[in-house]
Amino acid sequence: MAYPMQLGFQDATSPIMEELLHFHDHTLMIVFLISSLVLYIISLMLTTKLTHTSTMNAQEVETVWTILPAVILIMIALPSLRILYMMDEINNPSLTVKTMGHQWYWSYEYTDYEDLSFDSYMVPTSELKPGELRLLEVDNRVVLPMEMTVRMLVSSEDVLHSWAVPSLGLKTDAIPGRLNQTTLMSTRPGLFYGQCSEICGSNHSFMPIVLELVPLKYFEKWSASMS
Repeated sequence: MAYPMQLGFQDATSPIMEELLHFHDHTLMIVFLISSLVLYIISLMLTTKLTHTSTMNAQEVETVWTILPAVILIMIALPSLRILYMMDEINNPSLTVKTMGHQWYWSYEYTDYEDLSFDSYMVPTSELKPGELRLLEVDNRVVLPMEMTVRMLVSSEDVLHSWAVPSLGLKTDAIPGRLNQTTLMSTRPGLFYGQCSEICGSNHSFMPIVLELVPLKYFEKWSASMS
């Protein structure tokens, strides 16, 4: 999860988020090089009185500064499209969970089980236990198996919401009358926090999401105790 004074992304927990972090660093380096070059040229123009007349109207220079931006855009677009298609792929999910947004809580239904569903409300500040996080803890966590592909079906029953967990690289809009889907897979166990990322009313800030990723055997014990 995020920590005070954090400047970068949260630590990646899924392969998709690792790819997104690599793409971010790749693009940021290109932006940094372009900015440095432009700043260098501006500083030269401001500090020198000499003018190179042969470069002010040169066909070769115009050709370079036309082709070079196109090459840079291709270098950004190709990795971006690759990740976009990776995020859309759904290959035989091991588990499906339906998420419904409400004003202002989430409800979850494990569709592979006959009767496994619950609502997830934020824990009020007055009821927090020592070590729990204000505005992020919920009364019912979403327990999922790690290292397995999980499909999340996301919708809403009232207004627009957005189901987002940054460390997993997930953000899916919850739209009334529409069923969106996304996949997640965690490479390590732990607690992963998120929040509603679409302004949905007065209590928009009080719709946290908590995923508890555990090994498969612990998930089976949990699902048996909840059924």
